[in-house]
Amino acid sequence: MPGTIVLQGGGPFSLHDELDRRLLSDAQADRVVVLPTADAFERPEVLVAAAMSWAERLDVQVEALMVMSRIEAMDDGAADVVRSARAVWLVGDNPIHLRSVVKDTPIWDALHDVLRSGGVVVGCAASASALCDPMLDPRGGALALGLGLLSGMTVVPQSEMLTPDRQARVRRLTDVPLVFLPSTSSLLRSDAGWESIGPHEIVGELPN
Repeated sequence: MPGTIVLQGGGPFSLHDELDRRLLSDAQADRVVVLPTADAFERPEVLVAAAMSWAERLDVQVEALMVMSRIEAMDDGAADVVRSARAVWLVGDNPIHLRSVVKDTPIWDALHDVLRSGGVVVGCAASASALCDPMLDPRGGALALGLGLLSGMTVVPQSEMLTPDRQARVRRLTDVPLVFLPSTSSLLRSDAGWESIGPHEIVGELPN
């Protein structure tokens, strides 16, 4: 796909302003659709407020799309909102819920359309993990079925927060290329290949 997939280790709308400016410029995006789906059971309004402050700093418009359930993800109108954007941010801390809501829905198809048109799709923290397949199950460190926007790899977001024992468990249970991605770091995939920003550790070889 001609677009760019971005995995950010953490810090949505706070730690990546320089990269975010570049991504928006490259995608020629003056509007961002934010999907806080993965925080449906937490406080998605906190992420939305952070997105609004971020938008003021970066001089961009933000539209928060509160798709919190699978029924909402099946709505063609909501999918059209995503499809019309040049940039989409997926944020929140429950990758299992994000996957169960958007997998094989019009919203999921619309995300692919954003990339086909040369736009950018960003997953931050646990939402970045969900974009991969397999993804890391935060409940125990084992692997689970992910969304598969990037297949054949697993990302461990906010890796600086893992204890040595938890890191060792993840390594032991993972049989695909594995990326330990701290909150301040990002991994980008585009037609030009892979680009990494900030410290990280890759175990194995990333898929082409």
